[in-house]
Amino acid sequence: MTEYLDTPAGRRIAYRFRDGQGPGIVFLGGFRSDMTGTKAEWLDDRARKQGRAFLRFDYSGHGASAGRFEDGCIGDWLADAHAVIQAVTQGPQVLVGSSMGGWIAILLARAMPDRIAGLVTVAAAPDFTEQGFWAGFDDKQRQALMATGRVALPSDYGDEPYVISRRLIEDGRDHLVMDRPLTLLCPVRMFQGTADRDVPVDWALRLLDHATGPDIRLTLVKDADHRFSTPECLQLIGQGVDDVVA
Repeated sequence: MTEYLDTPAGRRIAYRFRDGQGPGIVFLGGFRSDMTGTKAEWLDDRARKQGRAFLRFDYSGHGASAGRFEDGCIGDWLADAHAVIQAVTQGPQVLVGSSMGGWIAILLARAMPDRIAGLVTVAAAPDFTEQGFWAGFDDKQRQALMATGRVALPSDYGDEPYVISRRLIEDGRDHLVMDRPLTLLCPVRMFQGTADRDVPVDWALRLLDHATGPDIRLTLVKDADHRFSTPECLQLIGQGVDDVVA
């Protein structure tokens, strides 16, 4: 059942929580995705069968949560995640972050290390506003973004074009993780498909090289795409969760 939380920042966030044993699992979705995607549904069902607590939610401007997508930024979505985790869950949590959710998970691990029992990332995209969008814009797009505050990009998934805001880019620079030391003391399991057209394999390799910690592992899956939602890929994610829980 979908419930709603009014955050300290005044945003209304939709979430679904299943009570159970700890450590709980928190699913952090990707850019322009929602909590009803294949990975979220599969992980929720798996947690139900294990009797484990599970939380999934929509960032503001995503899915069933209030707000406009183009008004949001990494800082807002990080605050949404922090507020829901603090309000709804208890004790240590394993964060499962998909794409942008991997970036959010890393930021949460840095902000609330005492609450994080482990990280599992799928096609993690830290700093994608800078190393993805801004680096990929041509001069005309950069000029339009700075002059008008927005630029529209075509979707690779058949949707309407989506807007990238100047606020998203500038706020992203305040939350970069690849330009400073990154220590992750909890166990970390990262998964990356070699056929991912949205997050290059090089990003995963650079993140592995950049992060320091006692137990960080990266698994590359040949020919897996960005969705990483085949039965085999889902099983890998589940094994990663079990690994960090253990």
